[in-house]
Amino acid sequence: MDLCSLIDRNAAFAPDKTAIAFEGERLSYAAFAARIERTATALKQELGVGRGDRVAILSLNRPDYLVLLYACARLGAILVPLNWRLAVAEQLFILTDAGAKVLVLERAFEGVLSELAPGTALVGFDFAPPRGTTFESLLARSDGTSRNPHTDLSCPLLIVYTSGTTGRPKGAVLRQEALFWNGVMSQHMHNMTSDDHVLTVLPFFHVGGLNIQTTPALQLGATVTIHARFTPDTALAAIEQDRPTLTVMVPAIIQAVSEHPAWATTDLSSLKAVATGSTIVPPHLIDRFVGRGVPVLQVYGSTETCPIAVYTRLGGDLSRVGSTGLAGLCCEAKVIDYAGHEMPAGTPGEIAVRGPNVFFEYWGNEAATREALHDGWYRTGDIGLCDADGYFWVRDRKKNMIISGGENVYPAEVERVLLEHPDVSECAVIGRPDPRWDEVPIAYVIRRSGACLEADELRTHIQAQLARYKVPRDIVFVTDLPRTALGKVQHFLLKQLDAQSHVQGEAS
Repeated sequence: MDLCSLIDRNAAFAPDKTAIAFEGERLSYAAFAARIERTATALKQELGVGRGDRVAILSLNRPDYLVLLYACARLGAILVPLNWRLAVAEQLFILTDAGAKVLVLERAFEGVLSELAPGTALVGFDFAPPRGTTFESLLARSDGTSRNPHTDLSCPLLIVYTSGTTGRPKGAVLRQEALFWNGVMSQHMHNMTSDDHVLTVLPFFHVGGLNIQTTPALQLGATVTIHARFTPDTALAAIEQDRPTLTVMVPAIIQAVSEHPAWATTDLSSLKAVATGSTIVPPHLIDRFVGRGVPVLQVYGSTETCPIAVYTRLGGDLSRVGSTGLAGLCCEAKVIDYAGHEMPAGTPGEIAVRGPNVFFEYWGNEAATREALHDGWYRTGDIGLCDADGYFWVRDRKKNMIISGGENVYPAEVERVLLEHPDVSECAVIGRPDPRWDEVPIAYVIRRSGACLEADELRTHIQAQLARYKVPRDIVFVTDLPRTALGKVQHFLLKQLDAQSHVQGEAS
């Protein structure tokens, strides 16, 4: 049995039921299963994709994104979702690091092709890339069987790249079984049944968009409406017109929809719950949906946990303000000290997670894998506490990490690029609170002696290598940075100083 077997069984039980709705079109479970079969056959027969080969995808949300995921599951191949918000240099790093055999993309992102090394097979959703073919042409030529021997739930299925504290992204490898057990926990969290209708507005290149509700719903036989990308007006219109029962919204999206002119008049009565997470969620944002009669469920996890690890449950205790809930149905979570010993109830420490939903390894990075995994426990780096009843509170995010509009920004990654500029001597990047994006990156920079570097030049340098959301909103030139006795920059102290100067600047 592989993960695709669940789609096949749902197609057998309810062939005519809508699996995916997208831009006015509907794909039944029978048609979904048949398209997966044709895609797997085409990948195998036409492009030579076999067990363990990597298939990268660079696209907005679309039904064939999910078709490719389950086709890879059928073959024992691995899907590598590429974040379309990244700069081309970042996408090229991931393609090279993963050793992608195939790249499937849409025309809007063909800019990556001009710098892509030869040897990668190219497939276009809506165009024929140079030296490549269209997705439909590929399927039309498929003939034969999609089955590969020795393919089961133990096979790796996803490599999802997450920005790392060392300045280079790391590819978290998730097995098919991780998605299966993550799905079981999602179904438990949401009281999900095959009668549910999920609205997905988060991007599939994040495990949140892919795995909090979307794949669990499809594996259960529910219906999923997907949007190519989020806009507040289309999201609110879909809630009123399509009548979904569940959706996931990160805090920045909750803020966007709740401040939209149509918010007050949109009928939300079909929603039995909204799930949220990715950061410490401000209570006032939760209250906006609760005030409209819609329960808000919190989920805690990361790319490495697929992502569901800790959550509040529909019908469960939602009265503990700020709590992200209990350890999931199929995994364990605890709070530990530096040595790995479990902390007493109510005592802060590092959150650790163990279970079949946890990633297998970082692709090609044994050192990072050893650092993160200890006896099966994934050390998240997040600080939290657990009360006597087992409920978790997240107190601080991963060391120095910035979450801007639901996207992770690691200062080390931005600092690495800053230091590549010949006129930068030293630098430090922190997060500054922002009413719209939760946080935005801010850079403090020491120029090299005699340099006349200006902020605009430095921003241009960064934009050539990193995604726009990683580019510092403000660049502050200084002559020194706060340091420890050993000379290490104290980011937390710099953040305090920035808060003071920012408040003073607003007051003046």
